[in-house]
Amino acid sequence: MDRITQSFIKELLETEELISKGESKDFEKLANYSIISNEYNKTFDLNFVTIGDGDDTGIDGISIIVNGVLVENTEEIDDLIEKNGTIGVDFTFIQSKTSSNFSTSELNTFIFGVKDFFSITPKLRRNESLQKFADLANHIYNNAPKLKNNPTCKLFYVTTGKWVGDTNLIAIIESGKEDLETTNLFDSIDVTPIGARELATYYRKTKESVSATITFTNRLTITEISGISEAYIGLIPYSEFLKIVANEDQNLLNVFEDNVRDFQGENNDVNSGIASTITNEGSEIFSVLNNGITIVASKISPTGNQFTITDYQIVNGCQTSNVLYNNRNSTNTANVVIPIKLIATEDDEIKTRITLATNNQTPIKKEQLASLTQFQRSLEQFYNSYENDNKLYYERRSKQYNSDTSVIKSRVITVPYQIKSFAGMFLNEPHNVTSYFGSIVRKLNDGKIQIFDNDHSYFPYYTSAYAYYKLETLFKRGLVDSSYRKVKFHLLMLFRMLNEKEELPRFNSKKMEQYCKVLLDILYDDDKVIKTFKKCCKVIDEADFDKADKQDVKLVSKTKNLIDYIEK
Repeated sequence: MDRITQSFIKELLETEELISKGESKDFEKLANYSIISNEYNKTFDLNFVTIGDGDDTGIDGISIIVNGVLVENTEEIDDLIEKNGTIGVDFTFIQSKTSSNFSTSELNTFIFGVKDFFSITPKLRRNESLQKFADLANHIYNNAPKLKNNPTCKLFYVTTGKWVGDTNLIAIIESGKEDLETTNLFDSIDVTPIGARELATYYRKTKESVSATITFTNRLTITEISGISEAYIGLIPYSEFLKIVANEDQNLLNVFEDNVRDFQGENNDVNSGIASTITNEGSEIFSVLNNGITIVASKISPTGNQFTITDYQIVNGCQTSNVLYNNRNSTNTANVVIPIKLIATEDDEIKTRITLATNNQTPIKKEQLASLTQFQRSLEQFYNSYENDNKLYYERRSKQYNSDTSVIKSRVITVPYQIKSFAGMFLNEPHNVTSYFGSIVRKLNDGKIQIFDNDHSYFPYYTSAYAYYKLETLFKRGLVDSSYRKVKFHLLMLFRMLNEKEELPRFNSKKMEQYCKVLLDILYDDDKVIKTFKKCCKVIDEADFDKADKQDVKLVSKTKNLIDYIEK
């Protein structure tokens, strides 16, 4: 293995706080991280996408992305179907070998393993981690009427060698694609060989801030405004718009994180109307029917008509952008031009004012405001008040810490995991956190239980996140059996209940700080935290609760069994 690849592995292990499992397994982690990060533009659990040893059918990594969400269970798929009406699905499979050669036999095994993965009657034995993905795939195809198009399927064969376009390997790739095409399960199939040089490119891209270069000819400059370095309004053709919302592989970029309205699908009148306009004859009328999109960037670098925008978000026009992207294969989109407002500012307060002002047309649901409220910004600042081993990073915007090499990535807490940790640990709702996180918030709000309320103390949010981080660290180091990962949010609830004899204060109470400090004192002590989480595991084992049963994990009655066991 070359020195550059070794240095990437070393950096990945450090930033993810992973213990080396040997050169081969470490290389698998590097390949999975690098490739899936380029397919999925949000933070994800590297352990989840990595397939375990034995009976892996030649597959080392998998991701299943549904409507832009890397799904981990069938409930998330159901939530997305309910929310959007239809789903778009992308499958990614990875095989990684530390060999400096591209092996015809290993490539054959990989392709056969992927084909067997989709078989109704598989011939190969599957380990548990592979089976969980097969269950997700089966659930997707059982909901085939909800598919907007057949899924895409991408295979990546990664080695430490140099790809030179060997004719025998190309023949195997083409034959493998033909075999997969005979299943009639996919809209498109790609098999990509990745050598050391290509892998280095993929890895380096994971650390880049989102940026796009567009040709912006039809524009007007907005006069000078305090707090805004540059601002423009104008029109861009569809081909230039696509550069803003998708990468070179046509994967949708996650540039809507600060938008207060999540994409609602095309099963409502407004979005279906947009789709009808841009896909039919006369699509050029779109520019006078639609308000267009507003983009706020940290930096705009114009050179003539070429504009490079860096660290940007679409703060208004999420619905429009998604419908435009989803219909990118329509021939009539070539005639579409999009109204655009482009603003550069690094002032968070101005960004918030722009976002709220441009999204005041319709009522906003609470979960769609989660990344935008003052509470979120203040919570990020609260996280920043901790230092050294107590430090965590709250990621309000997807991958906002990616380009900062000083940040230990395993200490980054995303909005979904903040919600799940808080709901599991402090709301006694671990059975509800299998769902897509926006749906969790909706369920909590429907039950009059609030989250991210402006009068809430920040301590339970930080405490639950830190408990999640410590538990994940124990799993990674083999100090807590990884079989309990399925019930990690139940363990967070038990951790609080076993260590706090005081009644849970109201979330806006001053008593909450002291309540959480009792828990944090244990979490900050490595010996105590190991012993305590092992006690939590013992409760799981002894109560009427089967951690291997998917239904037990989702039932409120089983959560109650755990609570009753402690309170006996």
